[in-house]
Amino acid sequence: MLKALGVQLPIVQAPMAGVSTPALAAAVSNSGGLGSLGIGASTVAQARQAIEETRALTSRPFNVNVFCHEPARRDTEIESNWLNYLAPFFLEFGIETPATLDEIYKTFLADEDAFRMLLHERPAVVSFHFGLPSPDKISAFRKAGITMLATATSLSEAKAIEAAGIDGIVAQGIEAGGHRGVFDPQGVDERLSTSVLVRMLVTRTSLPVIAAGGIMDGAGIRASLDLGATAAQLGTAFILCPESTANAGYRQNLKSDRATITRLTSVLSGRPARGIVNRFIEYCEAAGSPIPAPYPVAYDLAKRLHAGAAKHGNNEFAAQWAGQGAPMARELPAAQLIKVLAGELQAAGH
Repeated sequence: MLKALGVQLPIVQAPMAGVSTPALAAAVSNSGGLGSLGIGASTVAQARQAIEETRALTSRPFNVNVFCHEPARRDTEIESNWLNYLAPFFLEFGIETPATLDEIYKTFLADEDAFRMLLHERPAVVSFHFGLPSPDKISAFRKAGITMLATATSLSEAKAIEAAGIDGIVAQGIEAGGHRGVFDPQGVDERLSTSVLVRMLVTRTSLPVIAAGGIMDGAGIRASLDLGATAAQLGTAFILCPESTANAGYRQNLKSDRATITRLTSVLSGRPARGIVNRFIEYCEAAGSPIPAPYPVAYDLAKRLHAGAAKHGNNEFAAQWAGQGAPMARELPAAQLIKVLAGELQAAGH
């Protein structure tokens, strides 16, 4: 599938909304992999600009990822309890506690402007996270010649992706950093490892499978290919690249012993996501803590609190997403990292 697009290496850089940049995506694509942009947290204008900037830096294919979550089910009592629980931190940093919270990200399921923008821009690849868009959108992308990928964390999600006519599956294991791509965060999550999930999807579906979760080097990529995947998607491996937007605090923690302790939690955004454990996570997961507001409403509060704390030099309230392989992250320019990964992959060959 990727080879048909002209992608030379079986390496995909994860979209990582808020961390990936046009410079990162272009560097990966120019080096033979598939670079990606995550636009789920962007306005349509910001997304269009990112695509244009990437195109100015590369003529090779790249992926644009969107969030297909169900709109938040607002609950005044839950949101009020969440605000009250975190109010002491706003007081600690001298910030006014918000009176209300906002649904800060518009789901692609209801964003016609974003859909029309992507049809107009026609990136080589569009990928879906948290679910799938409507059949008419999928049909329109197919007619436009756009290759489509979608994240699955289970066989049932993979079957839905296959039935919808998507071109490939990103098999996201429990080791992965960032937001878990479950379609229904209230449903049962078996929390399958990347290796188990990849084998299951390779043997139970007919689509190409891209392994994602805990893959940090060429040996990990080779292991994924040996399991039957057509490629591997790496996210945390690229965070320390100078082309990413990760700030100094994020980079410092990723290079420290703190990177050895990550946790899958819903308290930061309202949806399960894996990141480096900090004061915010520990406080919000303590016994007796209330239920978090739904995604992305909870994220509004977390971002406001982090912004206030950061002004005091405190990064203990940041969402520092990272997978279980975080201690193996390397601080290299993206092009050099791809070269190293390709060399390791070749050395690990049989």
